[in-house]
Amino acid sequence: MSAAAPVGPSRPASAASARTGGPSRVRRFGTAPSRGAAAIVLTVIGLLFAVPLVALLQFTFRQGTDGGLTFAHWAAIGDPANAVTYQPVFDGLGASLLIAAITVGIVLFVLLPAQIITALRYPRLRRVLEFVCIVPITVPVVVLVVGFIPVYQVVSQVFGSGAWTLAFAIGIVTLPFAFRPISAAITATDMTVLSEAARSLGASWWTVTWRVLLPNLRRGITAACFLTITVVLGEYTLAAFLSRTTFQTALVLVQGTDPYVAAIFSVAALAFGFVLLVLIGRIGSRRTGRVRGTRTTRRPRTQESA
Repeated sequence: MSAAAPVGPSRPASAASARTGGPSRVRRFGTAPSRGAAAIVLTVIGLLFAVPLVALLQFTFRQGTDGGLTFAHWAAIGDPANAVTYQPVFDGLGASLLIAAITVGIVLFVLLPAQIITALRYPRLRRVLEFVCIVPITVPVVVLVVGFIPVYQVVSQVFGSGAWTLAFAIGIVTLPFAFRPISAAITATDMTVLSEAARSLGASWWTVTWRVLLPNLRRGITAACFLTITVVLGEYTLAAFLSRTTFQTALVLVQGTDPYVAAIFSVAALAFGFVLLVLIGRIGSRRTGRVRGTRTTRRPRTQESA
């Protein structure tokens, strides 16, 4: 007869592996793609984005229809003789940068305080604020313009018809893009514990906000500002229907006279947006590296104290 099995509670595999010193295995759901499959997917996606951009860049150096390449189109931008032709582009770029500055101010002084106050004092209203900020992305911009037209008739009478007034409408369109990064940063930070700890040490609410909360939300705030600038520089529908001159409307206007300069400024705008995305990634990786370095330096002290 075989020996009877010992009666007792069964130990989990993790406890047995910890007792024997072996590594514990973590169950995985699904199959991770191999390096070859990941490389193929990334290559295909990269080509889908790179081919149109390379074609646009090559068009800026093309000389007529003979297929020759020249740098004359880029040099023509700085030629004083073409100042009158290209002046609408620079005027539209200046107007878009002004609109971007005002829109970023709306994000920093309206949306950001609303999210912080909601997270600290009124957590039940967080879903309501999220719904209000996400709704503009579900409505087509053309439909929003229909509602903005009677509003801007009053805005033009009160504030004038300057291009800077377009920031009020674009500020609504950029709400979904600015809300998500800040919301993710707030979710990753235990703001209630940090604020209560700072208040218990005698800090005022201004000190808590400026020296405790905002440094921890820096990555989300920076990403929200950069995405807002990118959306403003690429917005065309609102400016066209509300009869405002911006960077995109000026490109369409100049394209009828010189299509090469429109392509050149489009490439420059895409490069600027790419730089902003790289800066967002660099800021995030730097923040992660600091957190990991702090945890690594604190670990030996914990072991010594134990």
